[in-house]
Amino acid sequence: MTEISFNDGWSVRPKSSIFAELGGPAPAAEAVRLPHDALIKAERAATGTSGAPGGYFPSAAVEYSKTFDVPEEYRSKRLAVLFQGVYRDAMVYVNGIFAAQRPNGYSTFVVPLDPYLQYGSANTIRVEARAHNDSRWYTGVGIHRDTKLFVTDLVHVAVDGVRVTTPDIDARRAVVEVATTVQNDGIDTRHVSVTTNVHDAEGAVVASDIAPVTLRAGTSAVAHQRLYVRQPKLWNVDSPSLYTATSMITGTDEILDERETTFGIRTLQLDPEDGLRINGVTTKLRGACIHHDNGIIGAATIGRAEERRVQILKEAGFNAIRSAHNPISQAMLNACDRHGMLVMDETFDMWAESKSPFDYSLAFPEWWERDVEAMVAKDINHPSVIFYAIGNEIPETGTPLGSGWGRKLAEKIRSLDNTRFVTNGINGFVSVMPDVVTMMKQQDEGAEPGGVNTAMSQPGDFMNMISASPLVTEKTAESFSVLDVAGMNYGDGRYVLDRELFPNRIIVGTETFPGRINVNWRLVEENTHVIGDFTWTGWDYLGEAGIGRMQYLDGNEQPQFGAPYPWLLAWCGDIDITGYRRPASYYRETVFGLRHEPYIAVQRPEFHDRNRQPGQWTWSDSIASWSWAVPEGSPVTVEVYSDADEVELLLNGRSVGRAPTGRENAYRAEFELRYEPGELAAVGYVGSREHARTILRSASDEFQLDVRADRIELNDDDSDLAFVAIELRDDEGVLATHVERKVSVEVTGSGVLQALGSARPDPVDPYDGNWHSTFDGRLLAVVRPTGPGPITIRTTAEDADTVTTTLYVLAQNVGRPQPGQADG
Repeated sequence: MTEISFNDGWSVRPKSSIFAELGGPAPAAEAVRLPHDALIKAERAATGTSGAPGGYFPSAAVEYSKTFDVPEEYRSKRLAVLFQGVYRDAMVYVNGIFAAQRPNGYSTFVVPLDPYLQYGSANTIRVEARAHNDSRWYTGVGIHRDTKLFVTDLVHVAVDGVRVTTPDIDARRAVVEVATTVQNDGIDTRHVSVTTNVHDAEGAVVASDIAPVTLRAGTSAVAHQRLYVRQPKLWNVDSPSLYTATSMITGTDEILDERETTFGIRTLQLDPEDGLRINGVTTKLRGACIHHDNGIIGAATIGRAEERRVQILKEAGFNAIRSAHNPISQAMLNACDRHGMLVMDETFDMWAESKSPFDYSLAFPEWWERDVEAMVAKDINHPSVIFYAIGNEIPETGTPLGSGWGRKLAEKIRSLDNTRFVTNGINGFVSVMPDVVTMMKQQDEGAEPGGVNTAMSQPGDFMNMISASPLVTEKTAESFSVLDVAGMNYGDGRYVLDRELFPNRIIVGTETFPGRINVNWRLVEENTHVIGDFTWTGWDYLGEAGIGRMQYLDGNEQPQFGAPYPWLLAWCGDIDITGYRRPASYYRETVFGLRHEPYIAVQRPEFHDRNRQPGQWTWSDSIASWSWAVPEGSPVTVEVYSDADEVELLLNGRSVGRAPTGRENAYRAEFELRYEPGELAAVGYVGSREHARTILRSASDEFQLDVRADRIELNDDDSDLAFVAIELRDDEGVLATHVERKVSVEVTGSGVLQALGSARPDPVDPYDGNWHSTFDGRLLAVVRPTGPGPITIRTTAEDADTVTTTLYVLAQNVGRPQPGQADG
């Protein structure tokens, strides 16, 4: 089989009707390279139809088109295009004729081209996509994931036709079962051989088998081969060893098709006494929920962006991600396999009950089964995937008939793949919401203290209280019973309770408040049936604007859930949209037992005396800086995170005070002091001995641009990017977080500026321009290669010298890891 990237040569324009075009020319088309998000460049406004959930972007309907040549000799071939994701309600036309549809914006689907092609001439494929009030977060719009063109002989391996499992493993050998589906689209019976070779990471053949297959005309057959790998190297989070199975279909003296499939060898076990075991070792999930967007480049799922997110999350201490709330991309799965990141892949955010006026619930009854099949086919060979999640906060989970959908979904998945576990992110509060609403309506002014009205002043605690109630126990029993692992959103109040009520129930915190990680992680550590915690969220995202912000209220002003325009970001991620770790990330790392150096987080002093209202997803409004544009002597609050027994805070060598920290003190100490530029140090003590020390220094008013690319050498393909950090630093290298400057970036040569932006949660500058203002002293530029050769990046800012950076794009495939190589 010839597999070709189909990402180049596309154009996109706003969708218009044929009747509108009678009155004038069609909207102009823009040449684009996929993956692409057609919405991220749209103008946001307070009146944007998506509101706070969608980041105040407008609705959009777009049309992509591409013209490609099909030679005459392809008449005896089979051609198809694979779309890994088109958001949303995709309609595909080939040479003006309808060829395929896919309502789900995250599902992979294949479009056979043969009936529509004109051989020996140019052909046009057109894809329509649209987004309008159909999601609770920013989705983007368009062909946001990769596309592939398949060209095969009449006898070929089916798309997704290789399945590799490892059902029997010990230290001496691993059984590798390879099922290869071979398809014969010809009119003759064919006799072929299926040769499968298993290669290790160094490329050596470690197992081999040949199976004869007879194919009648117009049929398919499965070659089931059982191979044995001696002394297997097992895949796990710390050592993600990979193998490659090469499947070759041969006829008489000719190779008809060949397919490479990367896989890992590992075992999964699950029980209430030992929890989750990978290769026999109990593994607690240090989990992060993540959305699908890539920050300033929008929803475009470009391979390097997905890999970078996985790398940064892993470095921050996470070992698992939950794809919230849609199937994860192939590019991110590949990165998780290489870097040892466990995956909970999720189907849907809704079933038949809608959450937005025009969401996927309108298509769910007809399409759910095909979308589940697509997700499992995508995931089946990836060792990183250990869970399938069948939903998120689904209202139907609290009703007997509604829970029947969950049973259908779970059993469908098990029929396709019984080697992994099924869960569901059930929010007990959402499951019984009609009952809660009735209860709240029954409350009146004479309600006794501690009633619903009082409880709602702390909605997170109220949600947890409801989740642990007998009402939820009864209403969700059937929905939990169809699962291998009970996924609980904001339901940690059930963890200990369910150990007694349901002794066979194994629990994972599928979604939890970031501020409760010290409590939740203790529950995970102390209860064998609780196997992990997934915070909302590991990485900040576009949309659900401001749900994690600290609100500063004046007078009688009341807190609001969503933030007003120009807010864009949720502002609840451990890591911001540009990839920098926020204070919550370092706190979490300390709680996980992975960090032993104190971390200093300084609350923004300009808001010190304001009335603060945190939300359930809020961390303190703080950063690790001792550079502030406030008068000397201004009051300031300093937080220190540490696993030491106690910490001492020093300001310019003088002790501000000591305070206990460590597990019994929530790993946290807080100090009040007056701002004085210089050096702020935190010293951790175990017993009476210094354990570790952290220092923050004030930046001077003289600064320069510090520009650093994550890599100097790039590959000439459509999956690569360079991430260029732009920072304002003084002569000592101290980040000038107190300075804001407009920075301009010019890219010439063999690349383009894909995006430029900061982590500012309420930006007014767009991400597609060549200038942007810094936030906390930082910016990020993303550069995309367009061909081999040098790329020159020229960065300028007021009061700073211009910085020129040169990158080099290598010829295609030079320096790129080969399939099966692990990045450790």
